[in-house]
This record gives sequence, C-alpha cells and structure tokens, in this order.
Amino acid sequence: MPLYRDEAVVLRTHKLGEADRIITVLSRSRGKVRTVAKGVRRTRSRFGSRLEPFMVVDLQCYEGRNLDTVTQVEILAAHGEAISRDYAAYTAATAVVETCDRLTEEHLPATQQYLLVAGALAALAAGEHDPGLVLDAYLLRALAVAGWAPSFHDCAKCGSPGPFRSFNVAAGGVVCPVCRPPGSAAPAPETLGLLSALLSGDWALADAASPVHQREGSGLVAAFLQWHLERGVRSLTHVERGPSPGRDRGLQGGEVAISVPIRHQ
Repeated sequence: MPLYRDEAVVLRTHKLGEADRIITVLSRSRGKVRTVAKGVRRTRSRFGSRLEPFMVVDLQCYEGRNLDTVTQVEILAAHGEAISRDYAAYTAATAVVETCDRLTEEHLPATQQYLLVAGALAALAAGEHDPGLVLDAYLLRALAVAGWAPSFHDCAKCGSPGPFRSFNVAAGGVVCPVCRPPGSAAPAPETLGLLSALLSGDWALADAASPVHQREGSGLVAAFLQWHLERGVRSLTHVERGPSPGRDRGLQGGEVAISVPIRHQ
C-alpha cells in the first residue's frame, strides 16, 4: 500500500475499539482525510497528544481500503495548548474546525480552506485579536472560498453600486430598495463596514469596532452560514461574543440577529 506525506490540521477525533482513534484531518494537498491512529489512547503511545484537534502536523500515512493508517506524526504548530487555556478562543476554534469539516469533502483538494483554517487557529492561539472577530473573519472567508461570498456594498441581486442598508441572507448580502425582499434586515452601516473589513483582512478597522456592531455582525454571519449549510453549526451556541466578559454580551454565538428563511429543496 503506497505511503504519502502531507501537512494537515486535525479537525476531530473519535474513539475506535479499546486503544485506537479515527482522526479526521484537512490536509494541504489531499483535502479531508479520515485516518486511523493505532494505539493512540495507550499511555505509551508514540503519537502522544500530537493528534488532537487544532494541531497542525506533518502526517505520514499509508492508504487503506476505507481508512488510511497513520505511521508517523511531526508537530508543525502546537496550537492546542494555547487555545485551550482561553475559553473564548477554545469555543471559537471549535466552531472553526466544525465549519471546516462541514465545508470540505473527503479526498477533494482544498488548499485554500486548509490555509484559512490553519491561519485562523494560529490567530486564536496568538491572541492578537478578539476570538469572535477571528471566528467571523474565518467564516466569511471560508464561505467565500466555497463560492458564497457575501456582498456588503453593492446590491447582491442586480449589482447596483452601493452602499445600501438592507441585508438579505437568501439574496447573498446587501440589496438595493428595488431588489429588497420582505423581511430583510437593516443593520447599522458600521456593522456592514466591520463585516467588509473582516472579509478583506482590514484588522485595524475590525479591532476598532464597537461591541454593539460586533454582536450585530456576528448575528448576520451566523444567519448567512446557517442558510448555506442548511443547518446550524452546533459549536456556535457556546461561542462568547464581545471583547470583554464584563460587558453586556447581548446576542450569544448561537443566536441570530435576523430570521433565516426556510430553504426548500
């Protein structure tokens, strides 16, 4: 059976038998891969804690019929410890890897998604930005890479030049008065500016945003994500919103600031 080696981010793990685990990773060149780490749950396992979620590793496996088997692991970035020390960063990271798992398919190359998730985990471990902002930036960019880039300036339906105030999830972002469907939200202009900054990587503007606009933006991002995934991301219900635990958090991660229309198949 052929061996291969690749960089990968560990997304999730599941117990298998008495001592093994199934490790789901997103690799740089092969996409999402499900592997078996034999004996990893034993105290003397040679893999130790290197195959835990949020870790970026150099992985060597050999191909199997159903699951590949891990033969060697080297750590490239040990984000797990730094992220686990901060509850806000941990819950945001959990939402990041769950979303990545949902947006990628097995054995289909997803290099851009790999770079996004690795970058988001590195940012959460470094603690340079509010975890909620890092999460929303990741969600917006991951959706854009998947083909669902929202519009925060020009009309998402007719392309008329903005700025516009109305936001509609099903339409794909802001809409002009002519295209505005009933029930569209009307977020503050500062909120739309924040989301545009997160999508483009303007961290100076994003870091300066007020908690009110951060919470409103998070609700829009959650609704947009739920619409395209056709169901919610469970980890978002545990995400803390707002840069300071002492402030009024208002909307929590699992709450959506606008109603999400029913998507008919």
